[in-house]
Amino acid sequence: MVKALRTVGRYILLMGRVFARPERMRMFFRQYVKELEQLGVNSIGIVLLISLFIGAVITIQIKLNIESPWMPRWTVGYVTREILLLEFSSSIMCLILAGKVGSNIASELGTMRVTQQIDALEIMGVNSACYLILPKIAGMVTMIPVLVVFSIFAGIIGAFASCWIVGIMNAVDLEYGLQYMFVEWYIWCGFIKSIFFAFIISSVSAFFGYTVEGGSIAVGKASTDAVVTSSVLVLFADLMLTQLLMG
Repeated sequence: MVKALRTVGRYILLMGRVFARPERMRMFFRQYVKELEQLGVNSIGIVLLISLFIGAVITIQIKLNIESPWMPRWTVGYVTREILLLEFSSSIMCLILAGKVGSNIASELGTMRVTQQIDALEIMGVNSACYLILPKIAGMVTMIPVLVVFSIFAGIIGAFASCWIVGIMNAVDLEYGLQYMFVEWYIWCGFIKSIFFAFIISSVSAFFGYTVEGGSIAVGKASTDAVVTSSVLVLFADLMLTQLLMG
């Protein structure tokens, strides 16, 4: 318990250093653009691929498991849309990105720590926490709503692919279900939740990488701890935000 409280305290103190005003805005902007590409643009491929297949699988599973003469034919499209908007494209996709992006951030900063690059920045009088971590957090928070949009569209395309290729149901019925009683607030809920998740993933992973002590083995352990901790916190935040936004 004491160790956990100490870790939380170190995290809060680090975030206090991170959210200082950048000393050189031009350098910050350059790093910010770099992180947009590294953390966001490079994740588009995996987001599209996973969402495409999950959209198809959700449609097929719902069709096979809840098919009944008592239910309207558009029920499959309606349920698929609700799953994609409310949970998959925001929460589950962020869990997947916690593995890819979180380990990337933790290993990068951890390697800089054990090779004394961060110490060199401190000696030069640079606020290394702000210089290294703030562009990552800003880049992740900026790109995550874009990734959510890509995920939603890819999931819908996957749902239609299950109609066109597999022939599981009529695409017209699926389209009607996707449009039936559409609630715009659900999309905004996904955006709001994903922004919180992006901050959790980037800041927690950066904390574990930045505070590494030891050698290369410690970097691997920090990367694992970053993914596990950020995933648990994302699930906890999902529970709380869902209650607040949908309650």
